Amino acid sequence: MQERGEWDVAVIGAGPAGLAAASAAAAAGARTVVLERAEHPRYKTCGGGLIGASRAAAGMLIGVPARDEIRSATVTLRGGQEFTRSAAGPFLGMVVRDEFDAALLKRAEENGAEIRQRAQVRAIDQADGHATVRLADGSEITARAVIGADGSSGVTARHVGAEFDQVDLGLELEIAVPDAVARQWAGRVLLDWGKIPASYGWVFPKGDRLTVGVIAARGQGAATKAYLREFAGRLGLSGYEAVQDSGHLTRCRSDRSPLRKGRVIVAGDAAGLLDPWTREGISFALRSGTLAGEHAAEGDLDGYVAAVGTTLVPDMRAGRTLLSAFTRHTGTFHRGLSTSKGWSAFVKMCRSEISLSELVARPSARVSLALLNRL
Repeated sequence: MQERGEWDVAVIGAGPAGLAAASAAAAAGARTVVLERAEHPRYKTCGGGLIGASRAAAGMLIGVPARDEIRSATVTLRGGQEFTRSAAGPFLGMVVRDEFDAALLKRAEENGAEIRQRAQVRAIDQADGHATVRLADGSEITARAVIGADGSSGVTARHVGAEFDQVDLGLELEIAVPDAVARQWAGRVLLDWGKIPASYGWVFPKGDRLTVGVIAARGQGAATKAYLREFAGRLGLSGYEAVQDSGHLTRCRSDRSPLRKGRVIVAGDAAGLLDPWTREGISFALRSGTLAGEHAAEGDLDGYVAAVGTTLVPDMRAGRTLLSAFTRHTGTFHRGLSTSKGWSAFVKMCRSEISLSELVARPSARVSLALLNRL
C-alpha cells in the first residue's frame, strides 16, 4: 500500500542523529516524517558522556537531562599508575540514553515532525525525482530527500555504499549501586587504558547507576569480554546487579566513504561519523543530523556533504592521528595526561574549547605526534 502524497523529508532512525535531523528539517518548514523500527523509550548501548560539542548541539533543542556533572577523573594504565585530577567546573555531562532520546523525540514532534515507531524499513528505491521507502508492513513512503540515521549496519548505510575502515567492539554494563557507592563516584569518572592495543575502559556515574564499559578493536571478543570482567572486578563492582549487559560495534568511515547517493544522505553512525580515538559519537550524531536536516529541507544535499567535510572530517582525521600514537605509545599518553599541561588540554578537549583538529595542529603537539608515530 502506498501512502498518498509525498513528504519533503523522511528520516530513518530516531536516535540523536535522526531526531536532530527531524527537528532541523521540520523547523525549516519541511514536511517531515521519522521512521523508527523500535519504540521509545528503548535501551541503547552508549556511555552517555556528553562533551561540550554535544551539550551545545543538544542545548539548542532541549534542556539536557544530565544525571551527573563531571569535575574530576581517575586515570589508570592497565589498572596501575593511578592518578586523579580535578577541574574548577564540569567538563562532561552524564545522560541516560532513553531519557536523552525521549527529550529529543519530544522536541522533534513539537517542531512539527511526525514520528512513526515500530516502522521497520526494508528497502529504498529512487526514481523520478524522489525516493521511495518500503516498509515491512508493505506500505511505502515517498520523499524528496531521505536522511539515513539507522546505524552503521542499517538499510541506508548499505544503500549509499558506506565504507568503514575501523570497527570496534564496545561492551557495557549498567550497574545498580547503593547510595553509599553512588556517592563515592558522584562527579568523577574513571578511565583505564587497557592491555589490548587501543583499548580503554570507563566508569560513568549516573545517580543510582554506574555505566561500566570497555572498547577494543573487533576480532578480539574473548579478550574484550575478559577485560570487562577483570575491570569491574578490580573496582569491586562485579557483585552488584547489572540491569543491562550489552554490546555493540562502532564503525568509523573511511575517507572515501560516500555520504550521499541520489536523494539519500546518511548521518551519525549510519555515516560512520565519530572520533576514531575515543569513539565518541553523540556530538557527531547531533551535529551531522542537524546539518542533514537543514540541507535536506533546502534541497541542497551536496551542501550537506560539503558541510560535513568542512566541519567534522578534520576532527576525524585528527582522531586517527591521535589513535595511531596512542596505540603505539599508551604509556607516554598516560604520563602526559598526568601533567598539568596535559590535564588542561584534556579538559579543554572535553569541554570542546579546543577541537581535535586544533589540538593536533598546535606546533608542540604536531612535533610530538610526528615523533611518536615514527617510533
